[in-house]
Amino acid sequence: MAGRIEDYALIGDMQTAALVCRDGTVDWLCLPRFDSHAIFAGLLGTEEHGFWRLGPAYAADSPPPTAARRSYRGDSLILESEWDTPRGTVRVTDFMPPRDGAPQLIRIVEGLSGEVPMRSELRMRFSYGRVVPWVHKYDNRTVAVAGPDSVWFDTDADTYGKDLTTYSDFTVSAGERVAFTISWQPSHKEAPPLPEPEQALRATEEFWRDWVEQCTYHGPYREAVIRSLITLKALTYAPTGGIVAAPTTSLPEDIGGVRNWDYRYTWLRDAAITLSSLLRTGYRDEARAWREWLLRAVAGDPENLQIMYGIAGERELGEAELDWLPGYENSRPVRVGNGAADQLQLDVYGEVIEALHLGHMTGLARNDYASVLQLKLIRYLEDHWQEPDEGIWEVRGPRRQFVHSKVMAWVAVDRTIKLIESGDAEGPLERWKELRDDIHREVCEKGYDPERNTFTQYYGSKELDASLLLIPQMGFLPPDDKRVIGTIEAIQRELSTSDGFILRYPTDGEDAGVDGLPGDEGAFLACSFWMADDLAMIGRVDEARKLFEKLLGLRNDLGLLAEEWDPRLQRQVGNFPQAFSHVPLIDTALRLTASGAYGG
Repeated sequence: MAGRIEDYALIGDMQTAALVCRDGTVDWLCLPRFDSHAIFAGLLGTEEHGFWRLGPAYAADSPPPTAARRSYRGDSLILESEWDTPRGTVRVTDFMPPRDGAPQLIRIVEGLSGEVPMRSELRMRFSYGRVVPWVHKYDNRTVAVAGPDSVWFDTDADTYGKDLTTYSDFTVSAGERVAFTISWQPSHKEAPPLPEPEQALRATEEFWRDWVEQCTYHGPYREAVIRSLITLKALTYAPTGGIVAAPTTSLPEDIGGVRNWDYRYTWLRDAAITLSSLLRTGYRDEARAWREWLLRAVAGDPENLQIMYGIAGERELGEAELDWLPGYENSRPVRVGNGAADQLQLDVYGEVIEALHLGHMTGLARNDYASVLQLKLIRYLEDHWQEPDEGIWEVRGPRRQFVHSKVMAWVAVDRTIKLIESGDAEGPLERWKELRDDIHREVCEKGYDPERNTFTQYYGSKELDASLLLIPQMGFLPPDDKRVIGTIEAIQRELSTSDGFILRYPTDGEDAGVDGLPGDEGAFLACSFWMADDLAMIGRVDEARKLFEKLLGLRNDLGLLAEEWDPRLQRQVGNFPQAFSHVPLIDTALRLTASGAYGG
């Protein structure tokens, strides 16, 4: 059975990623890309669907022992797990070197004291656990082949096959090191080069050290910010600059429920706010790469802007269900692809244009087509901003006039006006100023409930929505406006959990609510960070700090966050790790540091 979501560590090579549990089991790995089929899918099923366990040997009728300690090596994505056993202490170092050729997952066993019996259990199952590969020896190397894929397994330890699994039983003494590597290669090509694990380890450590040194943030929350930045870098697909929302699919927002989605794609919204955080912490190369990805993905068709694309800009992300997988803790269905790609979400225009605006304001090298794209997006929005849409949360129910979507339409127009006023673009300035005023006026008239002194989820509704917390952050209204303060306080009253975290919107249990889905969900971590931001903006800085530090306490022992926190089960839920949680963590840390209240 898979571990709790927060029991996993992330390792990756900026093209794909693996999740490693506390007991030394790799339960999730897609090769060669984030969105490829998994060769280890035990996370969403059982051991029959693929895993790789490496740790101290254990009795057949006992569970595998969990590591006594684990941490990343310094500011890197190199995982070190240590076990204390009656026979001695052993360390396993797991990492994926930044790719220069075949993708590799390398595991190095190191004896620290005594003599520890160890075992490697490797069960490869291609196509999300459905296909048993042909495993055989080739030039003293073990290779697994199925269809277009081959995975090469290399180690100096003796291996043997049993029950369609490759085993290695060995003993490691103090000072000894034994390495294991799997490398992916298209099955029609010749074998990949023999791995050099120790050299790869040194190069990987150097890569992360050099990358982290570029960070310009040196405030009181540096440890949390650095770990979040490393996580965002790991979620970036290096060949194209696309950024996945998470490296996993179908980790449930509601344990045992149906709120299970594939997040291995590039959401324009998530990627745009990620770009914002990268720019504000000194990472211009990543921001520039994302902008180039955006221009390629949207290309000459901005009128048909999708809310998400594949990591290389693919448009077709058809959703399907994998009925042979029982799902994480029986949370079904397991989905691949994402049907929300075909939704209309008008807020995306605002997020994309806000990101382009920030790049312009921070001196990112000018790209003339970026300005052309921005003007094309506004011309589309000018004709369509009054339409109902599915909104930021991708509801599967009917379209509505979501207030947040209208606010972000206002943001799109406002930032484009600023671009024209700066002299870097030309457009119908006066007409768009009138459009900006029209949107603002309509939102304040139709999206505001004067009796309760709060903005609402959509026109005419009584429900609230945590996305309304972005109204002051986007500059739609100043933080001291009574309507802003009223909205913040209403969300605290009506969307706050018992432990003070924030829900996205009301759900209706077994009856489908506004999102068209049965079941409930946990507190949405991004919304909780937004609340901390807003509290700081309205002068309640101590309260903001306490909420932020409480949120930091939800991170797992490695500093990682999923999408949500389940207050009933007191555990992380949703896809993991989640860019949309780590980005607002960075933003809130920057805001609180700028406030000067904590010696930052």
